[in-house]
Amino acid sequence: MANDGKEKAEGGAKTRRFALRADDGSENSIFTGRSPRQAALKAANKADGTADKPITIKLREHGTKKLHVFKAWKAIVDAPKNKPAWLPDKINKAFVEKVKIEPIEK
Repeated sequence: MANDGKEKAEGGAKTRRFALRADDGSENSIFTGRSPRQAALKAANKADGTADKPITIKLREHGTKKLHVFKAWKAIVDAPKNKPAWLPDKINKAFVEKVKIEPIEK
């Protein structure tokens, strides 16, 4: 059986889809990951939150009525010592902290 990219070759966890939800309930972006945290890290890397002023990220998992809520920010940090030549000396690193899971009532 061919690997369609949604499952690890050894049969591990599947990739899940999460919609980024705005305060008004609209959903404009989709982030994928094996866990809500992985998707939240991807969303945080595109946002403008800082450690002093983190933003709130709300992710709705497709096929469920759960809303995962995170505090998120990113910081500029030194790149690892074993970095490839094309990677700059300073990189953005995302940080997330789970706040709660809210049920969606629709």
